[in-house]
Amino acid sequence: MFELIGIPPQALFGQLLLGLINGAFYAMLSLGLAVIFGLLNVINFTHGAQYMMGAFAAWLLLTVLGIPFWAALVLAPIIVGFTGVLIERLLLRRIYHLDHLYGFLLTFGLALIIEGVFRWKWGSSGQPYDNPIPGGVNLGFMFLPYYRGWVVIASLVICLATWYAIERTRLGAYLRAATENPTLVRAFGINVPRMITLTYAFGVGLAALAGVLAAPIQQVSALMGTNLVLVVFAVVVIGGMGSIMGSILTGFGLGLIEGLTKVAYPPASNIVIFVVMALVLLVKPAGLFGRTK
Repeated sequence: MFELIGIPPQALFGQLLLGLINGAFYAMLSLGLAVIFGLLNVINFTHGAQYMMGAFAAWLLLTVLGIPFWAALVLAPIIVGFTGVLIERLLLRRIYHLDHLYGFLLTFGLALIIEGVFRWKWGSSGQPYDNPIPGGVNLGFMFLPYYRGWVVIASLVICLATWYAIERTRLGAYLRAATENPTLVRAFGINVPRMITLTYAFGVGLAALAGVLAAPIQQVSALMGTNLVLVVFAVVVIGGMGSIMGSILTGFGLGLIEGLTKVAYPPASNIVIFVVMALVLLVKPAGLFGRTK
């Protein structure tokens, strides 16, 4: 059937797989952004740099300490999440009462500093990271590498678990309440500043976890998050700022759209997400799943 329209099935399904993998990273990163913005009201432009830091943390744990991928999958997000604690306590906490623009400028400057430090120390060329699940399976219409399939499944599980924790548990209810009425939440004996700090660290940890997952697929580079963060911000805007489920569905959906575009008209694949963003904003400025205030 695909040959009749001039598209070999191997090319189509191969690009759909790449689209799903990209969508998995879009979903995880946009989810972290949505958590931080929805609960802290901060536009965290440092997210791309923190994604890169997660990949570098895994690479350094392996090359310096000999710690394998599966342990780094737990340790790297914790390490990078701790840097998020420092950023929130030392810098972000001072601007919560100010306009969103101040948070954007602060985190944008931090991203430039972090990327500059890593580029100065390790350069711009990529560092290889061994595939923890080598091999794959021939499905007849395409070859599916085990690790790439595992990344899609793992990211989906992580995203849905995060959505459930925030939207369906008591802790998530406290988090949402703390953003709207912190005085009332304090009356229940909850340390709101600590909760806000841990929420930011969790969003940063999600970005770092995505970086660890990306390390065996991409080369670990100081610039790996620079272009990706622009796409992720577009995903968040399309899904609706602060919408958890919107970020997940939009991330995977736009990854597939990008993959299909690479098959149908490759030159448009770099801009298709931004075209979709413009169209969505024309019809629904709050995003597909966003709430108009």
